Order: sequence, then C-alpha cells, then structure tokens
Amino acid sequence: MAERVATPRPVRRSTAARIWQYRTIYLLILPTIVYFVVFAYLPMIGLQIAFKDFRVFGGMWNSPWVGLDNFRAVLSSEKFPQLVRNTLLISTYRIVFGFPVPLIFALLLNEVRTRWFKRSIQTVTYFPHFLSWVVFAGIVINILGPSGLLNTLLLDAGGHRVNFLTNPDTFRSVVVLTGIMKEFGWGAIIYLAALSGIDAQLYEAARVDGAGKLRQIWHVTLPGLRPVMAVLLVLSLGNLLDAGFDQIFQLYNGAVLDVGDIIDTYVYRIGLLDAQFETATAVGLFKGVVGMVMIVTANHVLRRMGQRSIW
Repeated sequence: MAERVATPRPVRRSTAARIWQYRTIYLLILPTIVYFVVFAYLPMIGLQIAFKDFRVFGGMWNSPWVGLDNFRAVLSSEKFPQLVRNTLLISTYRIVFGFPVPLIFALLLNEVRTRWFKRSIQTVTYFPHFLSWVVFAGIVINILGPSGLLNTLLLDAGGHRVNFLTNPDTFRSVVVLTGIMKEFGWGAIIYLAALSGIDAQLYEAARVDGAGKLRQIWHVTLPGLRPVMAVLLVLSLGNLLDAGFDQIFQLYNGAVLDVGDIIDTYVYRIGLLDAQFETATAVGLFKGVVGMVMIVTANHVLRRMGQRSIW
C-alpha cells in the first residue's frame, strides 16, 4: 500500500508580517488614516458637550451632565421647525433640480467630437468648483445685487429694479441656481468617467437594431449609468440636512432670514456668537444622526431593488 504524502499546510503569516510585506502600500495610505483620525474621530469626544451644561472655565470634562435637556430645549423651541423647514426645502430643491443637471450635461458633452472644444467646455464649467464661496458669492452679489450688473441692464432697458437677494420670494431660487452653476461641471466628471466604461459594442448592437441617438441613450447609456446615479443619490440623501452653510452665510441677510435661515447658520449664531456651545453641539449631533439614518435607509432600499449600494 502506497504511503500517503502529506500535503504541506500553507504557512499562516502573522498580521505584523503581512503589514511589513505590504509596508509601501500602508505608508501611502497612512496620511489619509491620520487625517481621518485627527479630524473625524478624535473630535467625536467633544460630542459629550451635547449632554452637559458646558462651562467654559470648568472645561468639557468638569461640566455637569444634564442628559437630554439640551435636545429637549432645541426641539421645543419656536425657531426649530422653521429651521428644519428651510433646510429641507433648500436641500430638496437642490436634489430635484440639481441632481439631473450634471447627468444631462455629461450626456451632451459626451456627444461632442471636437476634442479641443470638449476640453475647453469642461475646463470652463468645472473651474467654479475650485472657487471658495467667498469669491463666488461676491460674483453673484455683483451680478444680482441691487446695484449689480443685471439690475443695471434692467434699468437701462426701462424696467424696474429687482431685489433678488433681499426678496424672500426669490432668495431660495437664487441659492439653488447659483449652487447648481458652481458644481454641475464638477459633478459631470463622475458621469463622464462612467460613460467611458460602457461597452461600445452595446451601441453598435443598438444601431444595428435601428435605434436612433435618443433610443441609444435611453436603452444603453442610462442603464449603464444607473449604478453611479444610485450611489450619488444615496450620498445626496445623506446630506439632506446640509443645505450649504458657506453659500447661505455669504448670501443671506436680515430681510430673508425667514426663508434663508437654516440649521447650520443657526448653529453658527448660537454656538460662536452667543457661546451656547452645548445647544449648538446638540443641534449638530441631531443633524448627524438624521443624516446617518437617511444614508442607511436609502442604501437598504437600493439593495432591495437590486441596485449597487455603498456597502
């Protein structure tokens, strides 16, 4: 009877040995890990302020615990429902009107065959993304302000001055439109990258079947972009209570406070100007919890629908 030759078992290397083997890769991602630890995880220690009667001279650790009193004070205030309403309206308008714009722009730009023209349009449209809202808001004020370029043209044409930035009826529209103008070019980059990954043979098969350009977009392009659209939609829903502090802080004023005051600007006023740090922390924690619930819920719905999800 022949002897059975024992198959050597693979040597299981320790975690430290595997890390040392791939040390170059870990060194490359080390700055990213340090960044998130310092700026994302360590600040979470300060969330305990939301459950304390914070005293500046006593410090965070020596301030007495008050439980959920700060949350009850915020949720029962007369101002809070208006803040939530303004935040949800502006964020919803951004998603409804702003979400399709980068997609449509990417579809149009993808059909341009002149290479230099395509690159020029791309550069011009995503350049505003790199401008801070301090600069971009200054441009908006110089165009839409009471003495701005647009009102000057209206007066020269015999019309009347329109206060776009001080009129409660137009302020939200200005916020949404300027936000779209600033970011749609940058958002289109993701769709253009996804378009390059669609198999060209699908378009050839569609043309053989007699499909025109619109039919190709509907039956080939959009299904190919559906996973990317789903992920971006989930991320947008996670930021539903983030209506854009930088933009609104630069553009709003006392005349439009009723329609333009959002949760983030309220946190700025009570936290930094009024020194109510515990109340501001409670509002910020509330917003973060709601955002997390929205992301988890939307991601679960996408998984049940068979779409690609974040995790």
